[in-house]
Amino acid sequence: MGDGPVNRAIREGRARTSQIGARVPELKERVPDLPDLKERVPEIRARGAELARQYARMDVRWARCKPVMALREGLMSFGLGPLIDLYTKSRTEGREAFDSLVPPVIFVANHSSHLDTPTILRAMPAKWRQRTAVAAAADYFYKSRWTAWGVAVLLNTVPLARQGGGLGNGATDHVDRLIDQRWNLLMFPEGTRSRDGRIGKLRSGAAVLAAQHGIAIVPIHVTGTHDAMPPGRSWPRRLPGRLFSRRHQVTVRFGEPIWPGEDEHRHDVMARVRAFFEGRPVPPTPTPALEPAPPPSPVAAPEPFAPAPSVPAPPVLRPVPAAPRPFAPPPAPEPLVARHADATSSV
Repeated sequence: MGDGPVNRAIREGRARTSQIGARVPELKERVPDLPDLKERVPEIRARGAELARQYARMDVRWARCKPVMALREGLMSFGLGPLIDLYTKSRTEGREAFDSLVPPVIFVANHSSHLDTPTILRAMPAKWRQRTAVAAAADYFYKSRWTAWGVAVLLNTVPLARQGGGLGNGATDHVDRLIDQRWNLLMFPEGTRSRDGRIGKLRSGAAVLAAQHGIAIVPIHVTGTHDAMPPGRSWPRRLPGRLFSRRHQVTVRFGEPIWPGEDEHRHDVMARVRAFFEGRPVPPTPTPALEPAPPPSPVAAPEPFAPAPSVPAPPVLRPVPAAPRPFAPPPAPEPLVARHADATSSV
């Protein structure tokens, strides 16, 4: 009994416990004091905010001018789109949600492939696609100027920090400016592509932006892109077949808008987004929803010139002709004998 496996395990456990106890002073010296960490928290946050502001300065604003927008639409319709169709067969569900949407909104989608962004943009109506910016990881797509210009021209990206840094202190001023200009924003709250196709942890930046601007979140769930082009591949692939290879079936599903509650925590908002991703019923807003941002008041068109009301012209007064005088005969001539008598008497 003394040499049994149970007793040996007990003796080994006691020996390890004594060894750990002997190393406790050494471990305490290697661990920094907790007050020091608390004092460094503002410094760490300030560094993160400064890094986020540097990302904001990387924004390629000229990629949203009208000539580049026209070029991007042409590349999407006649270049990138037909190329993706060689590997995927796309289907869209819930597109009727756009009938009642009022821009701007924040589109929130799951992320498992580089094909997600162009697939989602092609599934949108053209007028929505042309006014949607895509939040891209600044530390991945904006390492070099040429890469930043390429993704900005092709996908209309805007840089955002995905490793923290906060949403204040000017870190998202460029994004706030776009939303104020009624641009929509497409965000991937997982921060990175899923390695196994499952939904990862959802960050709450989209909920914070939606609450600050009083706009809705439109959830989007994409399936099939992970099989066509998983992380680690630089080019999509087709499904093998007996004679010919086949395309992957890709589905883009749009959900009903999710309005943040007035006092709802941002994690609770993202929990409702996750419910849509996982195919579960989306819980209603527990508190009164935020008032939507009022649409811009249209400029009143000048009223057409209205002529003055017509006044009836006064009657034309014509002079009444005077009544003709009665005919008066000329006076009778005097007798010639009388005029002769007068003439002789004056001599």
